[in-house]
Amino acid sequence: QVQLVESGGGLVQAGGSLRLSCTSSGIIFDINTMGWYRQAPGKQRELVATVTRASSTNYADSVKGRFTISRDNAKNAVYLQMNSLKPEDSAVYYCHANLRRIAIERFVDYWGQGTQVTVSS
Repeated sequence: QVQLVESGGGLVQAGGSLRLSCTSSGIIFDINTMGWYRQAPGKQRELVATVTRASSTNYADSVKGRFTISRDNAKNAVYLQMNSLKPEDSAVYYCHANLRRIAIERFVDYWGQGTQVTVSS
């Protein structure tokens, strides 16, 4: 059973910073892309940032220059450093990993349970 567990969410004032972490547990053979998505009340889940196995990154325009995604392949972990936070960044943030548990298996998407980030004005 593969699990993704997020941590690091919370309440912060506008202009502040938070660092989200996501660790993967269980039998994992290989992880392709990892990333962070978010969902605000009444809105669809949206991409925040992704990072490939080779550390190539992609960001939503709304977070470019403020957020930094990174990963530790040895720990099967992904991180999101969020600076200059704005009230519109408030959402539940979900960790995502596209992985396979054994060599002969196809890659499958896994999600964490989400962590709340609230930015007060």
